[in-house]
Amino acid sequence: MLRKLALVSALAVLMTGCASVNMASKEESTKAKAFNAPSQGNAGLYIYRNSFVGKALKKDIWVDGNCVGESAPNVFFYKEVTGGQSHKITTESEFSPNALEVAVEAGKNYFIRQFVKIGVFVGGAGLELIPEAQGKADVSKLEMAKPGTCSAS
Repeated sequence: MLRKLALVSALAVLMTGCASVNMASKEESTKAKAFNAPSQGNAGLYIYRNSFVGKALKKDIWVDGNCVGESAPNVFFYKEVTGGQSHKITTESEFSPNALEVAVEAGKNYFIRQFVKIGVFVGGAGLELIPEAQGKADVSKLEMAKPGTCSAS
């Protein structure tokens, strides 16, 4: 009975409340959602979170070991990286970081979806590469977060 109560309580925390982060200006968000080509020699990374689960949780995101910021529900980050290389995108999970390695071409944009998943003690997060058309559709409904500091940095 106690186990069931603990599980129900954990699920309630993961599915209610709403975390917030510092947001970029409307102008910056609108400009990023034009999905223009990145600057010469670079690729663009749109890292976003649009999942319903875990609205009360903030989760750190790093690219190549550098903090991008803490995500919250319905936000995205935009970051340019060097084209023609692989880049490691990492996020917090319950017991260890989850990472996604993405080989990028200069001049292209890539869309990485962060999703929160239910854990044993606290929600974790995962990452997945999303096709461009779906990524654009998803990001167009979100607002851009300001790059910031990660809680574990």
